[in-house]
Amino acid sequence: MSTATLERPLAARRTLPAGVAFTGAALAFASLYLAAGAPTPLLVLFEHEWGFAPWVLTVAFAAYAFGLLAALVVAGSLSDHVGRRPVLIGALAVELAAMLMFVYAPGIGWVIAARVVQGLATGAASSAFTAALVELAPPAHKRLGGILGAVAPAGGLGLGALLTGAAVQFTHHANLIVFTSLAVVMALGTATAALSQETVTPAPGALASLRPRVSVPRPARADFLAAAPAHLASWMFAALFMGLSPSILRDVFHHSSGLLNGATAFLPPAMAATAAYALSRYPARPVVRYGTVGVLLGAAVTLLGIATATLPLLWLGGLIGGAGFGSTFSGALRAVGPLAQPHQRAALFAAVFLVAYLSFGGAAVIAGFLVAPLGLLTTAMWYGAAVMVAALAALAAQLRLSPQL
Repeated sequence: MSTATLERPLAARRTLPAGVAFTGAALAFASLYLAAGAPTPLLVLFEHEWGFAPWVLTVAFAAYAFGLLAALVVAGSLSDHVGRRPVLIGALAVELAAMLMFVYAPGIGWVIAARVVQGLATGAASSAFTAALVELAPPAHKRLGGILGAVAPAGGLGLGALLTGAAVQFTHHANLIVFTSLAVVMALGTATAALSQETVTPAPGALASLRPRVSVPRPARADFLAAAPAHLASWMFAALFMGLSPSILRDVFHHSSGLLNGATAFLPPAMAATAAYALSRYPARPVVRYGTVGVLLGAAVTLLGIATATLPLLWLGGLIGGAGFGSTFSGALRAVGPLAQPHQRAALFAAVFLVAYLSFGGAAVIAGFLVAPLGLLTTAMWYGAAVMVAALAALAAQLRLSPQL
């Protein structure tokens, strides 16, 4: 019996069943975003404990987004060339290192560094995971793979904030508990990726693909460009709740509960995940359009809640805008995904995430620097107004497209 004959059964035994690999990939993808949302309720505690300026808090929040962007423009299409598994294994291992950095962080500098490393890992994995979910999905559930690619980021962000808020409220070692648990999850995710089947054939050009660039295939360009201002509005809206809401609750509403911080940050992404799933059977372009209307209305209600210091209005605005956020993002992914060939898909999703996270992180940093000269309340009002302007621009762009897709 030849060596090759012996190796084939061994390789088969080391590969997870398709359904298990698909489920594991979905959970690992969601865990990356759960980890991204986890620091939100902790940052205000770090500010109180270590005594840094308020603008540093937004830098710590947005450092993740900038790390993610750097990884996306460099490694966003790498998995099209070397395969999904190597990229996912490496990214999850780096994410595990970031979780340990959070555990042992002695000051805000280490937290910012951990956020950057976390962003690099998520950026390297996002487009590969989004493509792998479609490719690993059983033949009868290919649409589910695309849905999970859109639902997991938003759902993970919200759940991470909520669970950390509960840990802050009910324990005295929230940082240790949260990030040790996440380190274990990342280790399991790395093992799952290592044991899963490769879904693409490696192709030449891996080194060339590391040149900073994004790629949108010609058939997908119209939908991509029309969705860009919708991503700007919806991800800015998400950043308002994920990055600024703990400070707003403390300084405008005079609440400092960890659970309240986590629950408030949880509402928009949780509603986003729910809306993305619920609307997944409807045509993509109308979903993006109506989602943009939701972001516009949600921003208006949120601004009213902040201006009048009415917490239920803030929550209602978060729910409405969150539904719009999930609708625009999932609809946009569903619109452009089928317009790319398999070897182009990771690079296309990298371009989508690039627009999303530039909006997410850039807006938060700008707002952070404006807090000192303008005050938190004024900054929040101008921020919300900018979200509404972006949403109006998105509606104008969407109306130029045919509703059918």
